[in-house]
Amino acid sequence: MNKSDEYWFPMRITYQREEQVKQCLDELGIQNFLPMHYELVLTTQGKKKRKLVPAIPNLLFVRSTQAILTELKMTRREFEPMRYMTNHLTDNLDERILHVPDAQMENFMRVASRQDDSVLFLQTDDFLHKEGRRVRIIDGDFAGVEGTIKRIKRNKHVVVQLEGIAAVAIAYVPASYLREID
Repeated sequence: MNKSDEYWFPMRITYQREEQVKQCLDELGIQNFLPMHYELVLTTQGKKKRKLVPAIPNLLFVRSTQAILTELKMTRREFEPMRYMTNHLTDNLDERILHVPDAQMENFMRVASRQDDSVLFLQTDDFLHKEGRRVRIIDGDFAGVEGTIKRIKRNKHVVVQLEGIAAVAIAYVPASYLREID
């Protein structure tokens, strides 16, 4: 990985400050992605209200160079909560900081940007190690998306996964919309 090339970096954001960091990145014109979904929350009056919240706690994706991100983290107070996600299994320091290839990120964003019940954000990786058929969706809202068919709670879903980072499942795709790929 070249520190002066742009990549999508998955960043851990401490103390649930994802939305504040996103707003600061937006103001600087730095491309980023914060998956959001609606959740029922209890108000102070004891009523339930539907609220848009981050779908994956403490995670924000930022497209930039490693040099720029490191400089922002070191010089600007509002970016202190950002932490690089790392792969602790490698001894190569250049490969330790995780980044996501553009094609994978675009695939993930196409699905994760939906803020309705058609997608499920997956918190556990119990099922992620199970084998599944690789498919491409050829019709409908998710046409062009590639994923893996996996069984979650007795139902088959197309799962779009960023290995070791995050996963989102499409709630329902008709079998006729799927084509197996290698």
